[in-house]
Amino acid sequence: MFVSRVKGQDVAFEPAKLLWLIQRDFLQGKSVQQMVNEALQRVPNDNGDKYIDEVNQIRDSLAVMGNNSTAFSLPQPHLQRTKLCDMEDKELEPLYVKRREQLKQLVSSIVKPKIVQGRTLNGKDFVSFLQQILEALNKGEIPSTGSLVEIFNKAILDRCLKVYREKMDGLGLPVPVDKLQKLHEMANGDARILFDKQHFGKHHAAQSALKLEDDIKKMLAKSRALFIKEYNNKLFNWLVTFSLVMVVIGRFVIKFFLLEIAAWVMFIFLETYTRMFWSAESLYYNPAWHIIVSSWETIVYSPILDLDR
Repeated sequence: MFVSRVKGQDVAFEPAKLLWLIQRDFLQGKSVQQMVNEALQRVPNDNGDKYIDEVNQIRDSLAVMGNNSTAFSLPQPHLQRTKLCDMEDKELEPLYVKRREQLKQLVSSIVKPKIVQGRTLNGKDFVSFLQQILEALNKGEIPSTGSLVEIFNKAILDRCLKVYREKMDGLGLPVPVDKLQKLHEMANGDARILFDKQHFGKHHAAQSALKLEDDIKKMLAKSRALFIKEYNNKLFNWLVTFSLVMVVIGRFVIKFFLLEIAAWVMFIFLETYTRMFWSAESLYYNPAWHIIVSSWETIVYSPILDLDR
């Protein structure tokens, strides 16, 4: 998993060092780093060619490792390439031998011991381990760097959204709008703090951070729409029930004709006009409906008569 445990806490995963080894003949007058930067730039794909998209995905995957990569160049060891395996160091180009030793020192300075199942691998074990990895890669059994980053950051986003959802679920309704907005900002801040601690690397999470913000906004909008719909439906059903009760009271209890007529008008209005011309959201923001809602909340949540309980 792309996260390590430090003092019992999850910390962001830092990818291993990536070493670019380039033969100097291919530099064409450029520096090693310039060539690497140009090689990682996306190629325009106006025609939507899937093969260009695949190559661009590889470039993006390698670019993720940008801050953890090192470039190094080597000159040609000898012009007679077919005999290189039989040559000794004294027969090779002196500059090549010098640069090769520098490469060894560079690798030694950036490499870290590979630990598998609690055991540090030696050279022979590591070669065997690397062969297994390459075989799995060739068979498509191991995801690419890009898909790993995407999967890892998606898992982080899910955890952040869970934190946000738990914070918001703990809110007892009804609450004033400003208090709801304040709680949203606090929950959003907690989710961002968690994301900053656990995202992939330190400099390549901008896209995932934007996605987190977008997901939280969508979740807030979805929750808001669901709340409006459920709240309006609950209040609407209570008003319909109330109108029918008043019809019964006006006809059979106090036998007051005007009360019965008013109750029937209220019932017909709720069952026809509101369903035909008002959506749940437009009803929620209607000024007349606000008066009804305020009266309802005053009755339901009053200290004396708490119908909500």
